[in-house]
Amino acid sequence: MNRVQIIRKGFLVLLGLFFSTSLWAHGGAKGTDTDQCKFELQPTHWVHYTAYQPNAYPAEEFCGNLPGLNTLTQLVFDYQDMKYRNMLVEFEVTKEPEGTRVFFLPSAKHKKGSVNLQLPNGVSEAGQYLIHITLVPDPTDSENRVQGERLDVHMGFKAGGSQPVSNNSLLLYVFFAFAGLYVLYLSNASFKRIVDDVILKIKS
Repeated sequence: MNRVQIIRKGFLVLLGLFFSTSLWAHGGAKGTDTDQCKFELQPTHWVHYTAYQPNAYPAEEFCGNLPGLNTLTQLVFDYQDMKYRNMLVEFEVTKEPEGTRVFFLPSAKHKKGSVNLQLPNGVSEAGQYLIHITLVPDPTDSENRVQGERLDVHMGFKAGGSQPVSNNSLLLYVFFAFAGLYVLYLSNASFKRIVDDVILKIKS
């Protein structure tokens, strides 16, 4: 196997790694990251939470750190357990430690099991915030009424912090850097000699 084939195979391996990791990150395995953003309603029962700021950061998902202020913010909640879909759910976001309310959605049923809270201007101040979710059995639904007391769960996030760099972004940077070096290797004789010397030393 000559040096060009070695470089080319390395490029193809990285290319395959890039696409497989991207698919992994947007499929079931991404749940590992998403599951860190969750509310425990009851043991083994969760509400999953993902935040978006599509105007400022259209390709990013957030959880505990929302970098943008005064920008459209979407808080998406998913609860897969059917029994919770018959409960009244109330959402509130407060600025901490003052406890000042910045968003409130009155209690209602969400039969689809997914709720998208739209904060048109997001939050205006940097700092700590708390998401409150309250689930209450519907007293008028005698047939499907969920037994038990109300459930109150909370989750905090920080607004106005620096933008986190996602694993996908880091991998993308590495991919393009490697692609640029590969093109340079094929088109620049001096750089090619340097790389060939390095490979020769490694092989020896």
